[in-house]
Amino acid sequence: MNALYNKKNKAELLNQLKSERFGRVTLSFYKYVNINNPIQLRDEMYSKLNDINVLGRIYIAEEGINAQISVPNDDLDNFKKIMYSHKDFNDVKLKTAIEEGPSFIKLIIKVKDEIVAYKVPENEYNMDKSGKHLNYKEFNNAIDNGALVVDMRNFYESEIGKFENAIVPDVDSSKELLPTVKKLLSDNKDDKILMYCTGGIRCEKASSYLIYHGFKDVNQLDGGIIKYAHDIKINNEKSKFLGKNFVFDGRLGERITNDILSNCHQCDNPADTHINCHNQACHILFIQCNACNKKYFGCCSIDCVKVASLPIEEQRIIRKKISAKNSNKHYKRTRLK
Repeated sequence: MNALYNKKNKAELLNQLKSERFGRVTLSFYKYVNINNPIQLRDEMYSKLNDINVLGRIYIAEEGINAQISVPNDDLDNFKKIMYSHKDFNDVKLKTAIEEGPSFIKLIIKVKDEIVAYKVPENEYNMDKSGKHLNYKEFNNAIDNGALVVDMRNFYESEIGKFENAIVPDVDSSKELLPTVKKLLSDNKDDKILMYCTGGIRCEKASSYLIYHGFKDVNQLDGGIIKYAHDIKINNEKSKFLGKNFVFDGRLGERITNDILSNCHQCDNPADTHINCHNQACHILFIQCNACNKKYFGCCSIDCVKVASLPIEEQRIIRKKISAKNSNKHYKRTRLK
């Protein structure tokens, strides 16, 4: 029986990745579709994708699939054959990363309740009624004509890149997003709304949610920022998205334009490079400039520098003492450690 889970530790995985003598392409895709047996599909996909050395993260639920993956260049056709052999996925649109780089170190496929964890009641949206998909030109034209642009991502994503004059909800998790956006737009139910996110998936249910709550003209950027950036480049158009596109993998960002919209969380100088604190007991996500990266050795504070410099066994003891509720937090504008 083929393995259905990774059994190697991080060090082994990193060494394996460094020893590869082939190139990779980073892809993302999603589809809202009824899946009768997510567990069976999960096991089938893990076995087949693991055989061709696909890395990345895939979420499967009864409502559909959401994936960000890294595929060996030589096995791209094999990957497509695997995906398109499923009748529910034979029309799925694959989006290619804007910038390549080390993205994933292992394959994770999980069965979830939702492919985006909005956690809104099922009676407050209807996936058969979602927003109108606009291509890059239609989206740009609508912006020029005064439509309201809404960023459907977390604050730390929009901090380093966003569309011109976009409304940016001050939220740090998906479950906060929809009620917050509905409240922000409460006086704009008759206006033209333009929604965007990284690859399009978050706008699907979000647009359906707004339509359910009485918004009359809800639109979404087809393929998200990733497709927009490709289309802008191919057609030699000026990008109305400024800065970097945050991504949830080892790259943590793809540059769209040279605009720097944010500041280092330590010295406040212009910077837009996200980093996870080198102290694994902290591992907080924050923005750090090159100078502070050298000064703090990739850590978010002097205290974390001290911990990160300890022998690894002492660090492990400290990590065990850290409560799970304090892990995986993100910097906010006003937050200082």
